[in-house]
Amino acid sequence: MGIIYVLKPVTLLNIICKLAIPILFLFLSACDKAEERVTESTQDFCSTIVKKEVASLSKFLTPFAKKMESSTGVYVLEQGTEAMMSRAWLSDHAEHTIDVQYFIFSADNIGLIATDYLVRAAERGVKVRILVDDLMVDANGDELLKLAAHENLSIKIYNPMANIGKNIAQKLFHLSTDFHGFNQRMHNKTFTVDSKVSITGGRNVADEYFGYDHEYNFRDRDVLLLGGMIQTIQSSFDQYWDDSLSVDIDRLVKSNETFNSNFNDLHQYACNPVNFVPKVREIINDLSSTFSEIQSDGKLYWVDGVEYVSDLPGKNDRSEYLGGSGISTQRLISLVKNAKKSVIIQTPYLVTTDLSRNIFKELIQKGVEVKILTNSLASNDNLEAFSGYQRDRKKLLRTGVEIYEFKPDAKIRQKVMSGDMLGHLDRMPIFGLHAKSMVIDDEITVIGTFNLDPRSANLNTESITIIPSKEITRDVKSGMLEEIKPENAWRITTEWNPDGEVDKVKQLRIKIRRVIPKNIL
Repeated sequence: MGIIYVLKPVTLLNIICKLAIPILFLFLSACDKAEERVTESTQDFCSTIVKKEVASLSKFLTPFAKKMESSTGVYVLEQGTEAMMSRAWLSDHAEHTIDVQYFIFSADNIGLIATDYLVRAAERGVKVRILVDDLMVDANGDELLKLAAHENLSIKIYNPMANIGKNIAQKLFHLSTDFHGFNQRMHNKTFTVDSKVSITGGRNVADEYFGYDHEYNFRDRDVLLLGGMIQTIQSSFDQYWDDSLSVDIDRLVKSNETFNSNFNDLHQYACNPVNFVPKVREIINDLSSTFSEIQSDGKLYWVDGVEYVSDLPGKNDRSEYLGGSGISTQRLISLVKNAKKSVIIQTPYLVTTDLSRNIFKELIQKGVEVKILTNSLASNDNLEAFSGYQRDRKKLLRTGVEIYEFKPDAKIRQKVMSGDMLGHLDRMPIFGLHAKSMVIDDEITVIGTFNLDPRSANLNTESITIIPSKEITRDVKSGMLEEIKPENAWRITTEWNPDGEVDKVKQLRIKIRRVIPKNIL
């Protein structure tokens, strides 16, 4: 039996339009068994791969041991390929634990190869814990149970009200009796190894987040962190893992099958050069000197006062309709309100409220420059969110905020997409923005999971990393300013926007979505 670990992305329409019963039934009936991508192999691809002796992670971190005790090593992962390779390399060198927390962990090519790395780590004796949000899981229960049957691999599902182990009647019951609970999702994204190194930021695990999708890719941003405040990330993961909202897969899915720990089919899939380009594997294997290289190149910064801020499981006490703001929301508001010169924001979804617009208006009246880059209709993968943005776009412009919308053919994609993909595609994929970042006063950089919309503010759990570093802020800001240049983005005014760049059908689909309340977008 093949192994499929499927956590597929869907749009917010699949959440929000559950308000309409006919669409609800269409959505729920669409959750069929996932297509089996990993099948029994007739060829031993793994036998041709030369296995190298792998040193432990602690050996590579030894030169930084003292610095890791008192400060945090920070390296911003701008390119999808380096973000993917970093996760693979860390999986290969883990000694004790790998803790993975994601909103989406897909079963496309990247997702299956990532799963293979995690399984191989478990086979070496590393304790692997995988926590994923229920909404995006589109897997056969037996396949998840087989993964979790390994003595070193555990899987939990966060807030399993909408998908895993639920039939249509149960889903309808939860939706109708607890709309907030049904919609409250875990949007955090962390990848932590041995409680010493962590990657967090905007990227989920799927082809499009690393520049490997043939049709649509994201411009995204993560940050790799060493030592320092890693224990805060570890503690947050443990808090989620131990919370009653996180449920073991074997409590959700029952099976009469007895599962073994033979993952040969998955290994053969990942060894197959058609699925995993040998050159990429070689680069990952040769990353041993990475930490030293980025240190010598001046790209690894040691920073005091780095903060990791994460919402609590469940987000809030539901004291307000659909919840009320969480810890991450309040911290971001505090940071923005204290800006003295400038705030530059990248957010894929920009659904503002009276509160957020008033904050920006007050900043601008004090002489603070505010620039925001978001997706255009042409680059957007989430029509529901764009509908909410479109309704108040002029109101936001009238506060004095400069708005830029990302072009689907932004020139910057040549920098951040996989070079292997660029060389083999007949036509370039659409490029969309997924980075959720902010720079304040040339001194503070924020990289996280937080979209500038009511869903991130009030419903989904989010996390942000706050980096008080002029050097890092200089580098990130430089990239942000490049991405609002005319070759990458359109400047929006009250008189003009690029909505007309798409066909009439897509424009109509946006208008139809205006029936959806903004406070759940």
